[in-house]
Amino acid sequence: MTNTPIQQAIVTQQATGNLDAGIDEDLLHRLADVHGVGTSFYGWDGLQHKVSPITLVQVLGSLGVTANSNEQIEAALVEAEVGPWRRMLPPAVVVQEGTTAAVHVHVRDGSPARLTISLEDGTELAATQQEDWALPRDVDGVPTGRATFEVPAGLPLGWHSLTAESDGVTATAALAVVPAKLQTAAQLEERRGWGLATQLYSVRSKRSWGIGDFADLADLAALAGARGADYVLVNPLHAADPVPPVQASPYSPSTRRFFNPIYIRIEEIPELAYVKPRKRATVDRLLDHVHALNKDAVRLDRDQIFAAKLAALELLHTVRLSPARQRAFEEFCRESGPGLDDFALWCAIREDRSPDDPFWQDPTATLGSPKVESMRHALADRIGFHRWLQWICDEQLESAQAAAKRSGMRLGVVHDLAVGADLSSADAWTLRGSFAPGVSVGAPPDMYNQLGQNWNQPPWHPVRLAEAGYAPLRAMLSTVLRHAGGIRVDHILGLFRLWWVPAGNSARDGAYVRYDHEALIGILALEAHRAGAVVIGEDLGVFEPWVRDYLAARGILGTSILWFEYDGDSPLPPERYRTQALASVNTHDLPPTAGYLAGDHVELRGQLGLLERSVAEERAEHQASLDKMMGLLRERGLLPARFDTAGFEAGGQELGEEQVIEALHRLLAQAPSVLLGVALVDAVGERRVQNQPGTTSEVYPNWQVPLADERGRAVLIDDLDVNPRFNSLLAAVDEAVRG
Repeated sequence: MTNTPIQQAIVTQQATGNLDAGIDEDLLHRLADVHGVGTSFYGWDGLQHKVSPITLVQVLGSLGVTANSNEQIEAALVEAEVGPWRRMLPPAVVVQEGTTAAVHVHVRDGSPARLTISLEDGTELAATQQEDWALPRDVDGVPTGRATFEVPAGLPLGWHSLTAESDGVTATAALAVVPAKLQTAAQLEERRGWGLATQLYSVRSKRSWGIGDFADLADLAALAGARGADYVLVNPLHAADPVPPVQASPYSPSTRRFFNPIYIRIEEIPELAYVKPRKRATVDRLLDHVHALNKDAVRLDRDQIFAAKLAALELLHTVRLSPARQRAFEEFCRESGPGLDDFALWCAIREDRSPDDPFWQDPTATLGSPKVESMRHALADRIGFHRWLQWICDEQLESAQAAAKRSGMRLGVVHDLAVGADLSSADAWTLRGSFAPGVSVGAPPDMYNQLGQNWNQPPWHPVRLAEAGYAPLRAMLSTVLRHAGGIRVDHILGLFRLWWVPAGNSARDGAYVRYDHEALIGILALEAHRAGAVVIGEDLGVFEPWVRDYLAARGILGTSILWFEYDGDSPLPPERYRTQALASVNTHDLPPTAGYLAGDHVELRGQLGLLERSVAEERAEHQASLDKMMGLLRERGLLPARFDTAGFEAGGQELGEEQVIEALHRLLAQAPSVLLGVALVDAVGERRVQNQPGTTSEVYPNWQVPLADERGRAVLIDDLDVNPRFNSLLAAVDEAVRG
């Protein structure tokens, strides 16, 4: 982002300690507050940190608010006050069931107004006008008045619409009636549940094409369900790049709405049975080419695997569908609507253009432009291929969820929703109007990422998202939840506020921007209600204390991680954990428990230069924390009284990490939390972390670590049924939870 002369002057003044540079900071802070931009924040250190003026100016600029001088700031404050009066209707209205809502309609002063409510089922209701004593005001030379109408209580849950009319002028707005409290987790209050958490790509079988897939997910769910599990939580399955090379991180997708074809099991596609022998031989050769990768326990090769799968999928796409399957495909496309068409168009264009191609920033190359619409016509065949890929993904996800439910799981597959999509993603292009330009999402410094984080993802623009009637959010959630029993929302605090990092700034130099959490949480609850799915919010990190209470009141579960739950300097007794939460020993951003016990994360972060203290200091603090946790385990009788953390010995008898991991899970099961999570890596002895925040794939193989045991040998799904460690941990957890 290029700084204006005034912005550059502020930067210069900051360097000399003089922060005003002619700009009234109090005035700037008033403007920031009006637009939901935080002027300070409390960090992980418990201290209040002030956001610099230059950062505030940059963030306001991304919101479309110019604030380079006192005159511009004053003008922007006036515009913020008069702006809503320029609208006949608010951009969208979200109201909780059983409550009323006041809707302001702005019309020429003295003119009558009407407001009609159109329900999803076609019913139309007239809204009742209420008393409104607001004085009229001049808006761009037009005397404008305000009429207030009431959205009545008792409207059904769902997506409805509002239509205002006055003097022959009409305006419409989305009306969402959302649950006051999501009830899908009520079944867990009667009987707690537990499940497996895993990175699907890392979990392979003898039938895999070098990477875990949807069929492997079905098999893993069946195995876990047979042992009493209620769910399998997987990493985000969002689509990545349509051709190699592909982004490894499932948390930096090309879209959050659609799925990654790399997870398709080729042999599960019915059309394979009708491929002619020569083409079938080609498919078999492609499988042979990557089949040996199932034994690689060091690093996944997504590019080689995806290239082979795409070649096979291209062959299968040429097979004509039966009449019944053709109708099913057409119905899927109809239900998915223009969003699928636009995503498939992006895929077709992206096949031949790099992410940094100037085309993506060309103002004449936006959706609906003549240039792009001509490309839509020319690329019709490729668009059809990518639509077909999404249909196959949908079918195989449906099969995986069905297998999970047949195994006895109450929830089945629980999806993970990433915070956002990549800056060069399909979402960034197709939904450009709903994102804020010139900034990306991240996180301020914390204990484990002391330099802060920049995730290189564009944030929703709060106003523009509302102006779109929240349609992009609604479509994304309904698609992800289509074949799911639950959803984990990564960094759910982002529905309240997000850390915006202006382009060119370090991750430290950002600011929090507030969102309409009542609307966003309400829409999340509505779509989960419709899908019958449980919602789990990843509410870790720095947050305002009231947020967790609010989420619980709305029926959304929180997240409790054993290593993070402390009361002062001591581990929090498990019986004091939250009831409405998913509790687990670790998370994917930490090493598996075996590695954590050994302090692998301290050594790794030290090697990568991610520490602000010495390795010795970090290790000493980590060991002190472990000693306290082991002390709690001994107090509870879960470890022998003479257990020594340094040598894993008790009374001369060696006690392996496997027993310590089981003890930690038995301790966790003493918590009242309605869901307990067991990481698959803990059940097989894996030590390597899947992701080391603050690094790139060149530094550490983030999201590319295949599942392996304590000896570094690849673990396949086929081995789990007779794997003593896997069966022992799952039996211990099931016994502890049910007992």
